[in-house]
Amino acid sequence: MVQPMTTVAPSLPEIVSRALGDFIDAAKAAFGERLSSVVLFGSAAEGRLRATSDVNLIVVLKEFFQADVEKLAPALNIARAAIRLEPMFLLVSEIAPAAECFAQKFADIARRRHVLHGPDPFANVAIPRAAEIFRLKQVLLNLILRLRESFAVRAGSEDQVALLLADTAGPLRACAATLLQLETGNIHTPKEALDLVVQSSGKPEWQRALGNVSEVREQRAVAGQKLTPALFAILEIAGHLRDRAESLS
Repeated sequence: MVQPMTTVAPSLPEIVSRALGDFIDAAKAAFGERLSSVVLFGSAAEGRLRATSDVNLIVVLKEFFQADVEKLAPALNIARAAIRLEPMFLLVSEIAPAAECFAQKFADIARRRHVLHGPDPFANVAIPRAAEIFRLKQVLLNLILRLRESFAVRAGSEDQVALLLADTAGPLRACAATLLQLETGNIHTPKEALDLVVQSSGKPEWQRALGNVSEVREQRAVAGQKLTPALFAILEIAGHLRDRAESLS
């Protein structure tokens, strides 16, 4: 059974805390008794939001009605503009099937979540190991293919390569955390997991690539930097993770 990683309120910027509170109040008013839970997940649940981070939220409902959503829409649009809120609307009856169909995503949610309203909807959810392995391999292969395609249309533009690196960090880290949990049973934050994988490789170019990723995610100056080698190192890391995932049973 999964357990919440975050048991106390994460440290969030004041604007994020205020916007989340306003949105949850609006959700309570819009959905009433049909609102079951509101769950924060991802980097916000760890208190590790960056300037480029989305604020990921799951709104768990008993029913999804048009009138309720239309009532919520103004508050949602404000929150999206203010803090880049990205909500998922999930029915209570869909929790178990969603965890099986999207095992990689829900494994990450299981590791990094904080309940903001209502009961913890994931406290007793078991993600099938076979589904988690299958989805991990699928996500990694898709990530590799998308990176190749994206680089092919952006080759020569280091600014665009920087954006690719920033976008890749989240899913690659989540995959590393899932892999290590499947291999050892130990739970690590996504960043810690990817750092461990890279450190164990003994490849300094992989370590430099992770440093480049952190730089672009923190919006530090990258002018004049040649980031294409870092992107190809990230491709190698993703391939390494996939090879290890293929050996899981």
